[in-house]
Order: sequence, then C-alpha cells, then structure tokens
Amino acid sequence: MYAIRSSATVCLVPEARRGPFVFHGDLSEAFKAIGDLGFDGIEIFPPSADSLNNDQISDLLTDNNLRLAAVGTGAGMILHGLSLSHRDRRARERACAYVRRIIDFASLFGAPAIVGSMQGRSGSGQTREQALANLMDSLRQLCVSASDRGVPVLLEPLNRYETDLVNTLQDGAEVCEKVRMGDLKLLADLFHMNIEEADIAQSIEIHAEHIGHVHFADSSRRAVGFGHTPMEPIVQALKKNGYKGFLSAEVFPYPDSRSAAHMTIGSFNRYVGWGGF
Repeated sequence: MYAIRSSATVCLVPEARRGPFVFHGDLSEAFKAIGDLGFDGIEIFPPSADSLNNDQISDLLTDNNLRLAAVGTGAGMILHGLSLSHRDRRARERACAYVRRIIDFASLFGAPAIVGSMQGRSGSGQTREQALANLMDSLRQLCVSASDRGVPVLLEPLNRYETDLVNTLQDGAEVCEKVRMGDLKLLADLFHMNIEEADIAQSIEIHAEHIGHVHFADSSRRAVGFGHTPMEPIVQALKKNGYKGFLSAEVFPYPDSRSAAHMTIGSFNRYVGWGGF
C-alpha cells in the first residue's frame, strides 16, 4: 500500500527571506517543528550543496522521523544569476555544475533536485525556441547524472511573470517528451497552476504520468486553507492516477511559520487523510 506524503519547506538563503517558504534560517528548529507536527518529509532550499552537511542532515532526518522530500536549486539564479538556458555554453556548464552538485547531495538521501527558476528565460538576443533548446540540452546532461544516482530531476513549470519557457504542465510534458529521459519528471506547483491552468485537476489528470512532486499551495501562495483553490478535485485527481509522492508546502509563513505549518498539516489530513489512502 502506498500513500501521498506531506512535506514542508525550509529556506537557508537570506536573500530569499521574503520568499514562499514555511520556515527560514534555522535548520534544526525547522526540522523539529515539522517533525513534531507529524509531517512525513522536509524540502530544503539551500545556498548551494556545499552549504549542507551530510552528517547533520542525516541526524536531523533520523531524530525527527523525516524523509528528505526534495532540494531546490533556485539559489543558483538568485545568488549567481545561473541559467540552464543561457545563450553562452560556458555559462550553461556552470549552471549544470551547480545543479549537479545538488543532485549529488540530494541523492544521498534518495531525494530529487528541483529545476525551477534556473530554467531561465528568453531574451538577451535569444529567442524562446533557442532558450528552450538550450534548456533541454542542459536537462539531458543533468538527467544522466541523476539516473546514475537513482533519482529524478524535477522540472517546475512557473507562471508567466517568472519565465516564458515552461509555464504549464503541457509545456513541461512537451519538454519531457523531447528530452526523452525517464528521469525527468514534473513538479506541479498549485500556486503557479492557479495562474496558468484553466482547470488544475484536469491538467493533472492529463499529465499525471509525468508528475513526480507537488507543491501544496493555495491561490494566495499561503498554506492551503488560506485561499480559494478547490483542493478536493485536485487531490482526487492525484489519487485516481496513483500519485505516490509528496505534497510539499512551498508557501509564505503567514501569519507565521508555525501557523502556516499547522494549517498545512491540517489541510493535508483533511484532503488526503491520515496515512494517505
């Protein structure tokens, strides 16, 4: 029997202090709070792989009965301006090297790495088609590394205000089919989907085979329950199609971190139920 699992995010990047993460800064405190509330996993947004200590993370996971759900790579864009679709080959190589190190770290715990903002965008003399081609080339290289380590790469469609490359699950599915690497999966972020998808549940139904992770967020980008996204049909679509991964809260700490985490686990238990399904 398998279950959908719960997760919450912690951000370790001071420059992203205002970003949509449940916890910020204190890793031990975040692990303890998330574990105490009964979550199954934790998703980490680090400055880099080098900033993470393998032994510390292993101990925190064990002590708090958590799994590592995923590791974000967005700090590569925030801190270093790295892009997997950059027009310059050497710049793409630097971006790939940054993500590859996170893949190496995450794979120690059986977790995937997320490619969201590091997909980049067109511009600076590069068309969308050229940028997409460069992105797919980078993803192929990263998938080889991930496959060797037995974990997937998660491509996250973002809303139109953050990129013009991969905005919908349909866009992401097309990239997956062109890249033709089984280790490339999609991250379905419900906040971005609220902006870009005409029907979130239907899009999940259509592209379920490609989905490897879900960001559990309401229309307001606050915890589920603080917005108006119709969550029941979304969760039912995931269940119907045998989704086995995490619903991971990438949301603002509103009104504070503990309240956001408490609301998230309450909503998770409401829509998924104790022990999944």
